[in-house]
Amino acid sequence: MRPWQGGCVLCALLVSGLVSGILSGCATQRGDGLAGPRADVVLAGLSQVGTPYVYGGSSPGEGLDCSGLTYYAHHVAGVQIPRVSTEQLRTATPVPGRQPRPGDIVFFRIAPGEHHVGLMVDEERFVHASTSRRQVRLDRLATPYWQARYLGAGTYLD
Repeated sequence: MRPWQGGCVLCALLVSGLVSGILSGCATQRGDGLAGPRADVVLAGLSQVGTPYVYGGSSPGEGLDCSGLTYYAHHVAGVQIPRVSTEQLRTATPVPGRQPRPGDIVFFRIAPGEHHVGLMVDEERFVHASTSRRQVRLDRLATPYWQARYLGAGTYLD
């Protein structure tokens, strides 16, 4: 057993409660609910919370990098997207304004030539494979750190 697997039951319970709250919150706030591929992408992304960050990683539950997480979540939903963040940025349909929806990909420039991606899970938060925290986690898009690096959002959904 890997050291981080001991907490998987607790993580599963926490994610289950979080998903339930997010989906019910989306249904209440949006009026149309979260269903279909958008729901599948969000659930797949959230299912990886706590998974270790691994550069180039594409193994759910074992190790993911940021674009590996977005790739995996879309794959689970039956949506094919490029594996690399720069290609995801280049080929996604831009989301107008600053209102990404759950399931949309948010893009960041961390440093010259270095990009980062995450998946919106509700109107405020996104899930991503964090290099600094070494795991898949949730963050708020409105924090100063992410706002200063935000490039915009794109989608492969509807």
